This record gives sequence, C-alpha cells and structure tokens, in this order.
Amino acid sequence: MSLGLLRLVGVGLAISLMAGELIRSWGVGRPIMFVLDDFFMGGLLLVGAILMANPTRLRWGVFVAGWASCAGMMYGSFFGKVFDPASANSGNLDLGFLTAIIGLGFVVSLLGLFFTLIWKGGE
Repeated sequence: MSLGLLRLVGVGLAISLMAGELIRSWGVGRPIMFVLDDFFMGGLLLVGAILMANPTRLRWGVFVAGWASCAGMMYGSFFGKVFDPASANSGNLDLGFLTAIIGLGFVVSLLGLFFTLIWKGGE
C-alpha cells in the first residue's frame, strides 16, 4: 500500500473518530474522559499522517504510534460491546450500528498499522 493512501486513510479514520465521538456523545452526559480518548487517538493519527508528508524515521514512529493507539483503544471498545452489550453506553447511536462502525474502524486501524510497519521508505 502506498504512503499516500496510508496517509489518506489515516486522516479519514482520525476525523471520523473525532466527529463520530462528538455525534455519539452530544447532549447525553457521557463523561468527558470517554470523549477525549477518541480525540487523543484521532489527533495522534492525524498528526502522524500530516508529518509523513516529509517522512523521517521519527515521523514514521509517530504515524505508527497513531495507528497502534487506534487499534489498541478500539480493541477494548469493540469487544466490550460484543461480549457485554448491556453495559455499553451507545449515546445518540444505535448499539448495533455503533458496534459495527467501531469494528470497521478497528479492522482499518489494524490494516493501517500493518502496512505502515512494513512500509519501505522512498516509496
């Protein structure tokens, strides 16, 4: 997968995480820490994607960290909703829809992490 496509997918995932969390949480009284975690992982991925316009080893590390952060945080969110839906707070969204889009984001983050890890500089 090309670096340009990885960056584009990373930006798309980052923005959708942050916007989606706002839509999900707006006006339902969810604790702020459960909103800010999406901004942390989305922000890190977004910064990494932007920095990779001029790739260096350090910038690549930030991009990898962004993908890994998304994968790690979405893992718990996705499987928590799959195996314990009664304790899930879906906010403004239907729980089935929320679980599906979090699962999709989890898969995308794993693929992004994999392809960023095997990316060879200069492509």
